[in-house]
Amino acid sequence: MDAIFPGVNSPEDIKKLNIRQLERLAWEIRQFMIKGVSRTGGHLASNLGVVELTLALHKVFTTPRDRIIWDVGHQTYVHKIITGRKERFNSLRKLGGLSGFPKVQESPHDCFNTGHSSTAISAALGIAKGRDLKNEDYHVVAVVGDGALTGGMAFEALNDAGRSTSNFIVILNDNEMSISRNVGGLSRYLSKIRTEPIYFKVKEDIDLILKKIPAIGMSAARALNRAKGSIKYMIMPGIIFEELGFKYLGPINGHNIAELIEVFSRAKTVKGPVFIHVVTQKGKGYSHAERQPQKFHGISPFDVETGEITVNNGGSYSDCFGQEMVKLAEADPRVVAITAAMPDGTGLLPFSRKFPNRFFDVGIAEQHAVTFAAGLARTGFIPVVAIYSSFLQRAYDQIIHDVAIQNFHVVFAIDRAGVVGEDGETHQGLYDIAYLNHVPNMTIMAPVDYSEFRAMLKFALFNMKGPVAIRYPKGRGPEKLVDTPPIQPWRGCLVFEGRDVTLVAAGSELATALKVREYLSNEGISAEIINPRFIKPLDLKLISSSVKKTGKVAVLEDGTVSGGLGSSILQSLKLEGNQVKARLFAFPDEFIPHGTRDELFKLYGLDPESIAGDIMRMLS
Repeated sequence: MDAIFPGVNSPEDIKKLNIRQLERLAWEIRQFMIKGVSRTGGHLASNLGVVELTLALHKVFTTPRDRIIWDVGHQTYVHKIITGRKERFNSLRKLGGLSGFPKVQESPHDCFNTGHSSTAISAALGIAKGRDLKNEDYHVVAVVGDGALTGGMAFEALNDAGRSTSNFIVILNDNEMSISRNVGGLSRYLSKIRTEPIYFKVKEDIDLILKKIPAIGMSAARALNRAKGSIKYMIMPGIIFEELGFKYLGPINGHNIAELIEVFSRAKTVKGPVFIHVVTQKGKGYSHAERQPQKFHGISPFDVETGEITVNNGGSYSDCFGQEMVKLAEADPRVVAITAAMPDGTGLLPFSRKFPNRFFDVGIAEQHAVTFAAGLARTGFIPVVAIYSSFLQRAYDQIIHDVAIQNFHVVFAIDRAGVVGEDGETHQGLYDIAYLNHVPNMTIMAPVDYSEFRAMLKFALFNMKGPVAIRYPKGRGPEKLVDTPPIQPWRGCLVFEGRDVTLVAAGSELATALKVREYLSNEGISAEIINPRFIKPLDLKLISSSVKKTGKVAVLEDGTVSGGLGSSILQSLKLEGNQVKARLFAFPDEFIPHGTRDELFKLYGLDPESIAGDIMRMLS
C-alpha cells in the first residue's frame, strides 16, 4: 500500500479513507511522532496511545463545527498533525512554534485551551449549554483520561452533566485497565441494543401497557424496573455513570478503528449525555514507550533505536528533594510525604519504596492532598506536600482555610517554581509567591543551590511551626553557588558588599545577580548582593540597612512583578519612610508563552546582560 500520510492535511482527508487505509495511516503517524518527539522532546507515550482514537473522532465528527475538548491537552499531537499543522511539528514546544497543548490561537480546530487535568467535562458541558441556548446544532465531545477522574472537578461536572438533557458525549481514554473479552463483548452487545431506537420505543410501549392494567399496572411497572435495575447491576460495567444519568457504552478497544467509528456514530444518535469507555495502551507501537510509559510520558530528546535520552542534564532539584526526604524520614518517623499523581516527577519514588506506609499518592486531587495533609498534621505528623507550582494553584482555598487559619505545620515543596519553559502558559510556575505572600501564618523560602535547599528542608521540618513553603525551579542547579552562614529564622544573608546599588536576588536568581555584578564591576559599579532566603517574612532590617547605604535597589525574582518579592520590598521600605530608586526584574502582567528558560529570560529582558544595562541606565 502506498503511503497515506503525505496526502493527509486536514480532517476532510480522513473522511475519504477506508478502514484499511486508516490503519495504515495510524502506523505512519506513529513513526512520524516518534521521530519528531525524539528531536524536540515532549509527551510521547500518551499520544502514541490515542492515534486510532483521534482518527476515529475526526472520521465521525466534523471540526471545527463539532467541538472536541481535550482534557490535559498533552494528548493532542495526533489531532494537531491531522488538522493542518504537521508541517510545523518540528517546531513543537519551541519559542514561536507549536504549543504542546490545545491553543485556540493556533487553529480553529482547537476550541478550548487545556493544560491542567479534570477540566474538559465542565468546559464541554458549558459549550453544550451555550449551543442549546442559541438553538444551534453541533456535537460536543470531551476526551478525558482515566487519571483525570481522580480530580474532584471531573466528578462535579459529571454529576451536573448527568442530570442534563443536553446532547453531550464524554469519552474516557482509559490506558490503565486491560480489556476483558467476555465482559467487553457483552458490554458492547448491550450498548448496541440500548442505542437502537427500537429499544427505546419498545421500553416505552411496555411501560405504557403495564401502567394501564387495572389495579396491578403501576405495581407491575415498578417491579419490572426494579428487576431490570438488579440485572443491570449484576452484568453492566460502568454502572456508576449510568446512575449519574449517562448512557454508558463500553469498554471498547481503543486501537480498533472500525469499532471506534461504529460506537461514535451510534453515540451521535443518542439523546442526552453519553459516556464512552475506551481502553488504550500508553506508548502503543513503540516498544520502549510500551515498556516504560512513565518515562516516555514527558521526555527530553532521545535516541529512537535505544530509547535513551540523548542529553543528560545530571541531577535536578527534584532528585535532591527526594534524596533528602529519605534521610529526614529515617531520622524522624513523623515525616510523611504526599503527592498528587507525581511520585516520579517530584522525586519521591525512592521515598515511596523506602517508606510505603508513609507515602501517599492521592491522584490528581490537589485540593484533597492539602486538606489530607492538614488532617495528618492535626494528629502530630509532619506532612510534606510535593506539588508543582502551577498545580498547587488549584488548592488555594484549602491552603488558606484548612492549613493556614489553623496554623498547621504543613511543608509545601513547590516544584517547578518560576519559568518551566517548553510547556508554556498553563504550566509556568510564576504565581506562587503572589498567591501565598498575603496568606497569614505562611512562611516562604527559596534556596539558591542544593546545599541551601537541603538545609532549608531540614529547617522547615524540625525548626519551624505553621505552614512553610519552599519554592525551587525545574531542572538542574548548582551544588554550592556561594558560601553562606547557617539558616536562622527569617534572616537573609549578605553575599557581597558594595556601595552603588543593592541587588536582592531570590532563589535561582542569585546566579543571575552574580553575573550582573560582574558586568557592573567592569563598568566601575560596585553592587551589593543580598540573598533574602525568606521571601516571607522579609529580613527588612538587612535590606533596609543596605538600601540606606547604596540609595538604590534592584530586585531579581523568577515570578511576577505583581504581588511578588519586589513589590513586597518596596512597600515595606516605603512604610519605613525610605526614599529609594528601585527597579524590579520579574515577569510582566501577562501569560508567558513556551520556549526554553534562557530564551524567555532574554525575551523579557531578564538575562544578566539586559539587567545590567537597565541598572546602569537607572544609575545614570
